[in-house]
Parts: sequence; structure tokens; C-alpha cells
Amino acid sequence: MGLFDRFKKGLQKSRTTLAERLGSVFRSRKLDESVFEEMEEAFIAADMGVETAMALVEDVRVLARKNRIEQAEDLPDLMVEAMSSMLSEADSNMKFATDGPTLVLVVGVNGAGKTTSIGKLANYYLQQNKRVLLAAADTFRAAAIEQLLAWGERAGCDVVRHTQGADPAAVIFDAIQAGKARNVDIILCDTAGRLQNKSHLMAELSKIYKVAARELPGAPHEVLLVLDGTTGQNGLSQAKVFKEVVDVTGIVVTKLDGTAKGGIVIPIVHEQKIPVKWIGLGEQMDDLQPFDARAFAEAVCRP
Repeated sequence: MGLFDRFKKGLQKSRTTLAERLGSVFRSRKLDESVFEEMEEAFIAADMGVETAMALVEDVRVLARKNRIEQAEDLPDLMVEAMSSMLSEADSNMKFATDGPTLVLVVGVNGAGKTTSIGKLANYYLQQNKRVLLAAADTFRAAAIEQLLAWGERAGCDVVRHTQGADPAAVIFDAIQAGKARNVDIILCDTAGRLQNKSHLMAELSKIYKVAARELPGAPHEVLLVLDGTTGQNGLSQAKVFKEVVDVTGIVVTKLDGTAKGGIVIPIVHEQKIPVKWIGLGEQMDDLQPFDARAFAEAVCRP
């Protein structure tokens, strides 16, 4: 299955909310202001939020004027162009260390799909013949350690772990030493997601940052925030809070196959200026895909 087909299948519910609704709006209508108003309502219904919906409609309006569009049925092409342009405002490519292991911290609230995403990321890079090591630095919950061990076994890579209640920074230290010794390419680190105690989480992540930077130049190379796509605008709120706590470099949006709220991807990029780097389009091991702005826009804008 090609990239566009994967996106189209995984984003079916979001496409139904947006493209199919607008398809009936655009059919056999002359382009006027009422069409743009209904487009804005559809964008808001797709969980883009008012600010982003208004900005996106304005971009489409400018393109329509520039291309001298007179019929509403010609708007889907412009929607794809405007949306993919907005989603490309931030670079969605992963950053890798020039020498030695690349350290990726994965953060997010419990239940967002954080540990599962780490397992799927491990599988993705193993398929590219990368050497991957996992670090179970969410020592607050024994279940998190056990879950990561299960994913490591399923994907086929080792897991560095301590006991429940251990110092997360010590786990990261050991993972870095193991990564260097074993000549791994990528170290994926699970971390605790206790947002209700923001100061404690900030202190914990700050310590992890210091250990990582001291032991591995330039680390952490990526800090990925995992958001549950089904939570819609609540995910945007989480992005704001985590951005205050840690330097988030990219977003992983999970469970988009099970929701019509796929539009939340757009305000994350447009309003928070954080690139979406991965999206979850299903429950299979290979359903976590690198984000592609054009494929996303095509998938949700066309019936």
C-alpha cells in the first residue's frame, strides 16, 4: 500500500467529516462569501479551532482570487494547497546525531499511546536496518516498564531498565553507556507523563536533559510529544503545557484512524509552531507513519 493510500485509509473518519461535508456544499455552486463561511464551519467541526480555521479559509480565499476561481467545486485543489502549505511551516524531518547514537526522548500523558508509539518507532527503524535500543525511564509505574519490555521483545530490540521507583536519569545514563558500547544508532527513551505534578515532571526532565547532554553531545536530539488524536482540542492544550515544561521538537499524533478529529494536527503546527513528525493510522505494527503534509491534506480534503 502506497503512502497516500495509507493516509486515506487511516484518515477515513476525518475525511468523512470534512471532505464529504464540503463536497455537498461545493456542488454546482457559484463561489461567494457564503461558501467560505460554510467552509470555516466545516474546518471548526473537524477540530481545527477557530483561529486556525479562519486562517486557513483566508489562505484559500487568497488562492481563489489569485487563480480567478468562480465555481465552488474548484476549491478542493486550493484547500489541499493551503493546508499542505500551512502544515509545512515546521520541518517534519527527524534530526539525527552526526556521530554516535541519536537519543530521542518520548514524553506525553499516560494513556496517549506513548509506550506503544516507542515500540512502533523501534520497529520502523529496525526495518531500515538501524540498531535500536529502548530505555524504560518511566520508573513511576511498573506497568510502563513491563509494557516497554513487551514491545522490545515484539520489535526485537533490547531494553535498558531499572526497578520501579529508580532515578529516571540513571536509566538514561545506563542506556547511553549501553548504546555507545553496542554501537547502536537510535536510543528511544520512555519518560513519565505526570502532568498533574508539573513542577516534579519539569525537575525530572531537567535532570534527564543534563545527564543526556553531558554523556552524549547534542542530546537529546529529539523530544517527541505523543498526543491522543481522539482528544481533539485537549491535545492542543497538552502541547501548550508540555512546551512550557520541555523543549518539544516534534509531535506524534496517535489513534487518528479512530476519530473524526484529525483536524487537530493543523493548529498544533500553525499555532504552536511544533512540527508533527509521526501519525498513527491504525493498530498494526507498521501503522505509525512519518508525517507527510501533502498526503495528509489530500487524504482529508478529497472525498
